[in-house]
Amino acid sequence: MNMRMRSVVAMVLFVLLTAQHLNASALSAISSYEFTGYRMQHYLLQQDRHGCRGAIVVAEACSSDYPSLARRCVIMKLPDFTLQSYEEAQRQNAAAVLILMPSNISAVPHEVIQWLSYGADSNGSGVAILLELARLFQKLYRDPRSRAPYHLLFSLTGGGKYNFLGTKRWLEENMDHAESSLLHDNVAFVLCLDTLANGDELYLHVSRPPKPGTPQHDFIYQLEQVIASRFPWVKFDMIHKKINLGEPTVAWEHERYAVRRIPGFTLSHLDDPKSALRGSILDTMAQVDIRKLKRNAIIVAESLARFMYNLSDKGSPKEIQLFRGQLEVLDSRLTALMSFLTSAPRATQLMDKEPTQNLMISTLEHELRQHLLQVYRHSFKQDRREPDITFHDQMSQPMMMYRVKPAAFDLFLGGCIAAYLGIIYYAIQVCCICEASVLKHVEISQLLLQVLCFSCKHGLLH
Repeated sequence: MNMRMRSVVAMVLFVLLTAQHLNASALSAISSYEFTGYRMQHYLLQQDRHGCRGAIVVAEACSSDYPSLARRCVIMKLPDFTLQSYEEAQRQNAAAVLILMPSNISAVPHEVIQWLSYGADSNGSGVAILLELARLFQKLYRDPRSRAPYHLLFSLTGGGKYNFLGTKRWLEENMDHAESSLLHDNVAFVLCLDTLANGDELYLHVSRPPKPGTPQHDFIYQLEQVIASRFPWVKFDMIHKKINLGEPTVAWEHERYAVRRIPGFTLSHLDDPKSALRGSILDTMAQVDIRKLKRNAIIVAESLARFMYNLSDKGSPKEIQLFRGQLEVLDSRLTALMSFLTSAPRATQLMDKEPTQNLMISTLEHELRQHLLQVYRHSFKQDRREPDITFHDQMSQPMMMYRVKPAAFDLFLGGCIAAYLGIIYYAIQVCCICEASVLKHVEISQLLLQVLCFSCKHGLLH
C-alpha cells in the first residue's frame, strides 16, 4: 500500500522532519498519521528569492530506490541520506525529500547527527586557519625586533552564505561613516580564506589580475614558491573573474573589498563559487581532512611571512621553513578548533538568539583576545523598511500522512466499474429489444384477430 504525504508548509525540493514514535505497527492500525515537519531555510535576499514563503506539497511517497522519483515525495532515513541520493532526487525532479529522524536522536551515530548544516569545510576551515594565523604571528610580533613592516588585521564576519552581509556592513561602517579608519590608509591587500579543508588543488580567485611590482603580485609569487618547493603535488592556479555590478550577489568575499577599490583575493580549493560543497548539509567534520587543512595553513602562513619580511630579496632559500618548533602549525589545535566550530549550527538568524550560538561568539572573541592587542565586536541591525535579507518563518509545521490504495488498484476498480456499467447498459438494450419484439407480435396477433372477426361477420368464412 502506498502513502500520500500532505504538508501545510513544505519545501518543494527538500523537507527535513522529525518522526516521533513513527513505526510500522502504528501505521498498520491507522489510515492517517500526523507528525511535525521542519523545512529547510527559505529567505529573500535583496529581492532574490531562495525558496518560497510557503508551499503545499501533495505527492505520493516512495523510497529512494524507487525506479521513478518524478513528482513523488522521496523518504529516507537519516543514516541512509547521502549527497548522491539527494542529487539523484533532484535530477529526477522529485516533488520533495523527507528525512526521517528518530525520536531518540542519541541513538544515531555522532557523525550522522552532524549532518545538519554546521559548515565544516565551508567555512569552518577558513575560520580555523585564521585563528591559527593569529596565534603564530602573535608569537612573531611579540618581540619588537622580529616585527615586520606590516600590520595584520584579522576579520571574522557573519552572513557569508547571504551575500557576505557582515563584510558589507563592516565596510560601510568603516569607510562611509568613520572619519578615521585603517581602511583609509594604504592597504596592501586582503586575503580571504574559504573552504580549505580538502582537495589537492588551490585556486586564487581575483577580480583583476595584479600588476608586477604590486604587493598582490609579490604575495602570489611567494605563494607559488612555497607550493612548488614544499608541496609540489598541489595544483595551484589563479582564476580571474570580473565583478558584474548588475548582479545582486557576489561570488567571493574579496569582491566586497574590490568594489571599494581595496585589492584582495580569495584562496580556496574550489574553482567554482556555485559548487554544491559551499552549501551542502553534508559538509560535516567527517568530511574534513586535517592533514590537508594543516598543509593549507602552512602554505598561507609561510607565504604571508615571506612576503611581509621580504625574504626573497634577502636571498633566503626557497625551502626555508619559518614556522617550525614553537611556531609549528599544530594538528591538535586545528582539530580542536574544527570540532568547536562544528559543535552547533552557525545559522545567521540563530547567532543572537540561542545560548549556544552566543557562547560560540563569545568564545571566538576570547580566542582572538588571547593573541591580538585590540579586538572589537560589531553588531548590525537591518533597516526594517528595506532589509537586506528576510527569513521566512513557519519552519515547523504539522504534516499529514494518509494510507491509500495504490494507483493499480484504482485502475482495476475503475475497470470493474466500467465493465459493470457496460453489462447494465447491454442488459437494458436487450430488454428494450425484447419488449419491442413482443409488442410487434401482439400487434400482429391483434390485426389477425380483427381480420378473422370481420370475415365471420360478413360470412366470408364457412
